[in-house]
Amino acid sequence: MNVKNIALVGAGFSSAVIANKLASDGHKVTVFESRPHVGGNSHSARDSNTGVMVHVFGPHIFHTDNDRVWAFVNKFGEFKAYVNRVKAITKDNVYSLPINLLTINQFFNKTFRPAEARAFIESIADSTIENPESFEEQAMRFVGKDLYEAFFKGYTLKQWGIHPKDLPASILKRLPVRFNYDDNYFNHKYQGMPKDGYTALIERMFDVPGIGIKLNTAFLPEQKADFDHVFYSGPLDAWFGHINGRLPYRTLDFETFYDDGDYQGTAVVNYCDEDIPYTRITEHKHFSPWESHEKTIFYKEYSRLCEAGDIPYYPIRLTGEMSQLESYIKLAEQETNVTFVGRLATYRYLDMDVTIKEALESVDVFRGSHSKNERMPAFVISPLI
Repeated sequence: MNVKNIALVGAGFSSAVIANKLASDGHKVTVFESRPHVGGNSHSARDSNTGVMVHVFGPHIFHTDNDRVWAFVNKFGEFKAYVNRVKAITKDNVYSLPINLLTINQFFNKTFRPAEARAFIESIADSTIENPESFEEQAMRFVGKDLYEAFFKGYTLKQWGIHPKDLPASILKRLPVRFNYDDNYFNHKYQGMPKDGYTALIERMFDVPGIGIKLNTAFLPEQKADFDHVFYSGPLDAWFGHINGRLPYRTLDFETFYDDGDYQGTAVVNYCDEDIPYTRITEHKHFSPWESHEKTIFYKEYSRLCEAGDIPYYPIRLTGEMSQLESYIKLAEQETNVTFVGRLATYRYLDMDVTIKEALESVDVFRGSHSKNERMPAFVISPLI
């Protein structure tokens, strides 16, 4: 086999999957990570004060319908059953999310059966909005003004720093409204949490002969000459030195607190009112319900515009920003021997399972290109999708 010398930039799920597969094929792989740990934003670590496994950069719950992805991750660690049951506080009342039959009955002080609740929501929804173009119109069309203002308006203003009327409808996607008492936040066949945390899972993916990992080590674009191919999972605009300006992201700040026992009784509570500065509180012991801890650690989470030196989380994909993104895509497509993968390099918000799915597909394309001695594309999945 024609062994290739491959560099992977970043040590999150994209690089871990690609490194594992290509090193198993016999290629030489070097991973460059600017942070002192692997795992990217899914990095988890034991808190020294409580012994709780902490989702250091915010909660990550694994959920997927993809059989290939589920089979792959289960090779590297045991997944424990976990159901994400989110609560929301609005106007000093606690409700279940996503909006379900209990939420509707509590909020409107009713005792609707499913068919009655469906008819009621249809009656209060704004049916004059035929083709929602904004986040606000999407919510108003499907749940009406009262539920929109209670659960979405204030939270969205805090999360995105932009009024919902100025956000695209696609951000809300299919509004999850259930006319039964199912409060499972996700609706996927496979749901769980890695027993030993995400970092241990990713470390095992990297535990293949032929993989070298360089932590606290940045990778510069000019270093690509030292390798046959580069898979880059860092920010797309950073590869080009922000030559066309910085692509806009939201970042998160976490305020850490400790307490005895159980602080809020569940893993995630959203704070929907605009006058509460944080978006949610996450209590980490509840992400590992099979463990027992006397003390607890929880985060208050704040969202703001990402600036230089911050960790980017959520791309702000507004219509006005697409021309800037397109300019970077054109530059990327002119690169040789570089493939842009993952959330940051394709400037899309991706759940973990989609990130892994696309990394596996990138390996498929690389193997095909390698066997035919053809050029590997800059993007296996278009950022414009």
